[in-house]
Amino acid sequence: MTESLRPSATFGVNVFDRRTMRERLPRDVYEQLLASVEGGAPLDDGVANAVAMAMKEWALARGTTHYTHWFQPRTEMTAEKHMAFLSLDRKGFPLETFTGGELIQSEPDASSLPSGGIRTTFEARGYTAWDPTSPAFIMDDGVGGTLFIPSVFISHDGTPLDLKTPLLRSLAAMEPRALRLLKLFGNRTVKNVQMTVGSEQEFFLVDEEVARRRPDLIYCGKTVFGSLPPKAQQMEDHYFGTIHPRVLAFMNDVEEELTRLGVVIKTRHNEVAPCQFEFAPLHCEANLASDQNQMTMGVMRKQARRHGFRLILHEKPFMGLNGSGKHTNFSLQDSEGRNLLEPSTNQRRNLQFLAFLSALLLGVARYGGLLRASIASAGNMHRLGGNEAPPTIMSVYLGDVLTQLLEKIKEGSFSDMPDKGLLDLGLSRLPSVKIDNTDRNRTSPIAFTGNKFEFRATGSSQSIAGPVTMLLALWSWGMDRMAEMIESRTGGGWDITDAALDAIRQAYREGSIVCFDGNCYASEWREEAQGRKLPLADTTPEALALYLVPEHRQLLDEMGIMSDREIVAYYETRLEQYFKTVDIEMGIFSSMVWEGVLPALSQQIGQEAQALRDLPEELAGQATGWKEELGRLLGLRQSLSERTKKLEGLRKSLADLDIETQANRLTSEGLPLFEEARALCDEVEGLVSLSVWPYPTYRDLFSLK
Repeated sequence: MTESLRPSATFGVNVFDRRTMRERLPRDVYEQLLASVEGGAPLDDGVANAVAMAMKEWALARGTTHYTHWFQPRTEMTAEKHMAFLSLDRKGFPLETFTGGELIQSEPDASSLPSGGIRTTFEARGYTAWDPTSPAFIMDDGVGGTLFIPSVFISHDGTPLDLKTPLLRSLAAMEPRALRLLKLFGNRTVKNVQMTVGSEQEFFLVDEEVARRRPDLIYCGKTVFGSLPPKAQQMEDHYFGTIHPRVLAFMNDVEEELTRLGVVIKTRHNEVAPCQFEFAPLHCEANLASDQNQMTMGVMRKQARRHGFRLILHEKPFMGLNGSGKHTNFSLQDSEGRNLLEPSTNQRRNLQFLAFLSALLLGVARYGGLLRASIASAGNMHRLGGNEAPPTIMSVYLGDVLTQLLEKIKEGSFSDMPDKGLLDLGLSRLPSVKIDNTDRNRTSPIAFTGNKFEFRATGSSQSIAGPVTMLLALWSWGMDRMAEMIESRTGGGWDITDAALDAIRQAYREGSIVCFDGNCYASEWREEAQGRKLPLADTTPEALALYLVPEHRQLLDEMGIMSDREIVAYYETRLEQYFKTVDIEMGIFSSMVWEGVLPALSQQIGQEAQALRDLPEELAGQATGWKEELGRLLGLRQSLSERTKKLEGLRKSLADLDIETQANRLTSEGLPLFEEARALCDEVEGLVSLSVWPYPTYRDLFSLK
């Protein structure tokens, strides 16, 4: 490769990052902006105007014509309202303008975005406000470009209507608590702590011209029926297999565009199911990681269209195959670049590592229901619990060695420990332990993987902002508990080592109820989890109701992450999204049945009946089996028609009910009917001739041209 083709040569060229700001801003303006970003110092009008001017000139030089405040409403997607730089002066002469006020704030209409009842339809005013901690970037649309300004989204009274604001608040809640714990271990020079996140993105690609012939893929992002072909994923030959040339071309273009946007895709590969793939980025600060994941999904959608693909991010688009998740890897990093979940050769840092790990266990044990609620959606309800997706019970996998170490600390007995390792606590009674010498548990929702945790339950189509917000909330609470326990002991004259060990001992006694290294799919684990009193929520309405648990509401309120009013609104928003999603899926199913499946079945019945009538008389008596098959087709038509009508009747009966009743009845009554009707459709598909079947089959979808 030539020098000009190296990814490093184009990395971040479309990002107004610190390098660009340092080049284009006066030194005093640059320093004041950094002070605002890093320390929360107020940004005065003069600095805002200078930044806006530099940002505009940089963007115009790169061919942009518009700017937008890019925000994340509670739809799990992003939103944008484009504004032109072009304006006219008083004499009518054209010029490009962009002021500090326009940079800091914009006013999109908020009337049609979900609010959970915080504002009524006629209260349309909403505001977006610049988030200077996440750099602006240029999204190239092929005919120019638009400057995207990451922003929060609030109602006219300041109430958040987005996912970014709670995330920023949770990060602000975590940092002082992490610093408090660090200082107990002698870290006096550490200035800040940030959460680092890397979200692996799984997805499907199918041919667009095939996908557009299926209304369910167009409107639902999933198939509402479809029978598996004889060869699906049972041979396990797609995982890490050779990447299809068209897919590789798509991946190259995605990576090239993301490189320009400052996103490094470190890994790409085939996933388990046919036509399923994965991108994994480098880890970065949590707020930026959340924005970058949204950028990644946007670029993937755009490049998929260019390459003739339909990108599918649904958690369970094909029944019977692996679903898609977004494995959210996370850790903490201090201002001196140290990973706080990295075992060390430094004895005190290893105690510190165990203190932060114990804090997370405490948080999950007390508030794990918030994690379950954070990943609850219509799509994830079908994904969780099968084909490598973790179950709905929130548990933590630590691995044999780390579990043994914590058990010995809990018991105060340090004999019979492993004789090889890395984790040295500097105590003759506690040998060193190697952290990464155990296997990974693919069935665990939260797994320790050597120097970070992996939260495997996040759905593929989700914003990671929601789950990360809840992780930070419960972890911050655990940090407070650990700091309080250590401080109470050192205040009584204990040495920090003994104080920390005793606090870790107490934390593990409380937090070990969520620790499980076995098979999380086993029915025995479910029974054991019930005995441990862990939250069990199999359906999305059950899981979302965990937001309303009084102690969960109190935690988020006291942490300053969400007020009680905001929590209730968030719950109602998520529940309404769930109901509408499932209702649309059922509506599309009904239309596909009436418009395609039943006519095809009728045609098949007619052809079979005609063929029977055309049999020579001497052969008609031998057609008993054929007549039985025809009767089976007639029975299927009658059953499918009846169940589809029942499903439609149920949907109509829910129209005037409150959202909780709608969601619960659609789940308890509608989904079983839906599954019965779907099974009938799949049976019909296997009996009807391909010449009359109206929709592309799974076999068609999984055959890339």
